[in-house]
Amino acid sequence: MTGYETYGNGPEKVVVFHGWGLDHSAFAPMYPAFDTQVFTFAFMDYRGCGLSKGQKGSCSIAEISQDAIELVDHLNWKSFHVIGHSMGGMVAQFVSAAAPSRLKSAVAVTPVPACGAPQMDEARRQFLLKAGNSTQGLTMFFMGGTANRYNIAWARSVAEKSVASTDNEVFAKYTLAWADTNFVQKVQGVQVPLKVLVGEHDTITADMIKQTILKWFPNSELEVLSNCAHYPMFEVPLNLATVCQDFMARHK
Repeated sequence: MTGYETYGNGPEKVVVFHGWGLDHSAFAPMYPAFDTQVFTFAFMDYRGCGLSKGQKGSCSIAEISQDAIELVDHLNWKSFHVIGHSMGGMVAQFVSAAAPSRLKSAVAVTPVPACGAPQMDEARRQFLLKAGNSTQGLTMFFMGGTANRYNIAWARSVAEKSVASTDNEVFAKYTLAWADTNFVQKVQGVQVPLKVLVGEHDTITADMIKQTILKWFPNSELEVLSNCAHYPMFEVPLNLATVCQDFMARHK
């Protein structure tokens, strides 16, 4: 069983997927705004990350999805919602296709689309493959993810936490997982209600989502979050928690 942390005691069950280079603790700024009487959240750590550090595997999107299904079975959850950030938003799409009859709704936060990143240039690719080898590389990555809108102390602290809580070899594996995986055929026409959230300053733009995810999921909608880029759980945590819960409450 992959590592996880539960929060809340509500009847609505939610599995939460973190992004690349992070673990479940990235969502901690949102905890004060979670309605624990309505929702129970299971924050799952991927193999090699956080509470699952030291666990080996293929580090693929399909493996994360299977681990998530095993987790909800372990928790005896018959139906549930999912929230996923970035690479975790890609996982949310995969789970929607893998278990549509059990999924009440999905929220994809600044997500990588199911097509991966086929247009990524080689320089960016090599940077990401090597970023996990140093705190400096990860600091640059997190600075860029917030559109360089905050001071470097924040990015350095996240990078240091990432290095401490993640097995070194999985950085490159998970880079390839979100960049090179394409499961568009699996998600086309999936009826799960899906809300996609993008930051107004992010490189994953509303236009990109309109050309990809919104075309594949017929019951999807898009919202642009103000005053944030790729990391709304750090940048606008209370707003993000509210928007996610409002959507899930519509699909109890």
